Amino acid sequence: MEHLGGCHCGYIRVRVRLTTPLAGMTVRSCACSFCRSHGTRTVSDPAGHAELRASDWSLVAKYRFGSRTADYLLCRRCGVYVGAVCETPSGARAVINTLCLSDRAAFVQEPARTDHNGETVEERLARREANWMPVVLRDGGAG
Repeated sequence: MEHLGGCHCGYIRVRVRLTTPLAGMTVRSCACSFCRSHGTRTVSDPAGHAELRASDWSLVAKYRFGSRTADYLLCRRCGVYVGAVCETPSGARAVINTLCLSDRAAFVQEPARTDHNGETVEERLARREANWMPVVLRDGGAG
């Protein structure tokens, strides 16, 4: 199941391949101040795959806060948050904000509220390695 999308101006393109049917997919809403202020509804599938593309990565803001273990990716042109990327021992992993997907209305489930404030950096990275999906960052437009 492939889902396409990106930021509002189309500068960042997103392609997500999920292996779980949408009805069984967990949508999450993190309790951190960044996610609360953006109203995020994220999804990840450890058996799936995400691809993010931009013609010029210097126009993609990579915001780090808190434990500084992930890059939260926002378009510098239109301001849309598309997802977060983290390096783990088994490679880059990501969560994608469903609100940037063209078929966002298909993700109808109430988001599960998560709070990771008590995690150590090691616990946080282990959780992301196990639960976030593999991701590739590419140069170029959609395709």
